[in-house]
Amino acid sequence: MGTLNRDDCLQLDQNDPLATLRNEFSIPSGLIYLDGNSLGAQPRTAATRAQEVVAQEWGEGLIRSWNTAGWFDLPLRLGDKLAPLIGAGAGEVVISDSTSINLFKALAAAVHSQATRQATSPRRIIVTEASNFPTDVYIAQGLSTWLDRGYQLRLVNTPDELAAAIDDDVAVVMLTHVNYRTGHMLDMAGLTELAHANQALVVWDLAHSAGAVPVDLTAANADYAVGCTYKYLNGGPGAPAFIWVAPRHLPAFRHPLSGWWSHAQPFAMLPEYQRHSGIRAALCGTQPMVSMALVECGLDIFAQTDMAALRRKSLALTDLFISLVETMCVGHGLQLVTPRCHEQRGSQVSFSHPHGYAVMRALIEQGVIGDYRDPGIMRFGFTPLYLRYVDVWDAVLALKRILDESAYDAQVQPEAVT
Repeated sequence: MGTLNRDDCLQLDQNDPLATLRNEFSIPSGLIYLDGNSLGAQPRTAATRAQEVVAQEWGEGLIRSWNTAGWFDLPLRLGDKLAPLIGAGAGEVVISDSTSINLFKALAAAVHSQATRQATSPRRIIVTEASNFPTDVYIAQGLSTWLDRGYQLRLVNTPDELAAAIDDDVAVVMLTHVNYRTGHMLDMAGLTELAHANQALVVWDLAHSAGAVPVDLTAANADYAVGCTYKYLNGGPGAPAFIWVAPRHLPAFRHPLSGWWSHAQPFAMLPEYQRHSGIRAALCGTQPMVSMALVECGLDIFAQTDMAALRRKSLALTDLFISLVETMCVGHGLQLVTPRCHEQRGSQVSFSHPHGYAVMRALIEQGVIGDYRDPGIMRFGFTPLYLRYVDVWDAVLALKRILDESAYDAQVQPEAVT
């Protein structure tokens, strides 16, 4: 990117076509927020919307609001708003439950589909990365144990090992598109094609992709996908997640959590389960309407731009950050963990440091908020909707001061949430 100074960054902000989107968020003055990869900033409309749901829709409408305020159909309506961000069509996505629960549904559906199709010689291997987000691995381990039919989890240590791991014994490949720790982005289309060539299905976790990088599930011919809305989609802490099922799989889509919201006639109150024929089949029980409503506040902001524009700015921000850190913080033991290659980089940058946690704590105390993951990795998330180029400059300057002055406590003990 060449040598830039702070004035250059201010000029980049003046010329940024996305600059006005920052006004859509409530960001405390004097704070540089580089943790949108963990929890997105609050949309300005969120507090008003929450008050509206609580005071009017719940307080005055009461149970009538399931109809009059559109509560019952909200999971599908929000799914349709999210769909374009991940390359899905209308009626293919539903907002529901948590990422972990949705992953269980998708993985169970994929395993069931494979067992049905290959009844005489079922495949019993689930492939994923050892570095995958822990809940993904745990869910796969838990499902394999409960099935008690010889299912096994095959863990690979690096993305380069995936090709060799996906063989004729594999039923399902479960992958996270952008690695939570390193920011490494996998080749969705290529790996999906590889899995299909070996008669395996693929479940994609888009927790660090949706709203951060362009995703096209349809073009990639993917099978299932899940993800959260509280990171780059800015839905609020613990906001409901989403699940996508390829239309070709919907007729046979089955999962064990067959709650009443996925019934073909939920208010017929029938004793026998009759699965809904559409994406409602991915629902389970009654949805949390207050937090569900806040998801819409974040999604509506994306309607003012597109993922191609966000990706251009994301790469420019992360390129700038990497360049400035490697120029200004030389000799302090920092090692870049995130790929330099644009095609392999999500919207975060991770550096390792022998005292990574202590350095991050010092940064947070100075108003630069990122986060930390073992072993020794400092994560910095770049959300183009509200992050400025001058924020990148100021953040790196703060990091330089801390490292130059050793202004961190190497003995500090981790908090409960890092």
